[in-house]
Amino acid sequence: MMAGAAEDVRTLFGAAIRAALEAWPALQIAVENGFGGVHTQEKAEWLGGAVEDYFIANVDLALEEIEDFLGELMTTEFDTVVEDGSLPQVSQELQTMFQHFQKGDGAALQEMTSNINQKKCKVTATPLKTAKETGVDEEDVDSVEEMEVKEVPVTATNDGTTTDVVCPQPQPSDPDPQTIKEEDIVEDGWTIVRRKK
Repeated sequence: MMAGAAEDVRTLFGAAIRAALEAWPALQIAVENGFGGVHTQEKAEWLGGAVEDYFIANVDLALEEIEDFLGELMTTEFDTVVEDGSLPQVSQELQTMFQHFQKGDGAALQEMTSNINQKKCKVTATPLKTAKETGVDEEDVDSVEEMEVKEVPVTATNDGTTTDVVCPQPQPSDPDPQTIKEEDIVEDGWTIVRRKK
């Protein structure tokens, strides 16, 4: 492989890593909520380079080693313990990218990056609202209806082009099923959960 081609594949590898990390909901939530402190955004940008360097420095990594590395970074840099089952998935995806990089398969890296960008959804944490904040009758709060799925269009950009992608988002069939009664919030911040009658 020529030096110019190797640099191009390395650039594609770095872009693929950054796309995978930016699409990772656990990292999105940590960044959105500032779990990394005042420099959270800078840490998120640094993370892509750190992961890329980790792979380059450690040629023959087992999946568990990648999971441990990512988990440790999330804990130390973003004060976040990833328990949603996404750590093995992201680690596997990164390992596959590295295998394509080692083979010099820039086309596969571009395809993976494109697929990630097309599937990427914006994840946001929604705070709970009390009945007083929403104006909902407190008698209506006790009955929680089934959730419907509403599709929300998401725009993903890839090399200047725009693609509309639809990501399912849960939407309540009631005005706000997350509404809780004021008297259910006790002084220390805990919420009393009552059984349905």
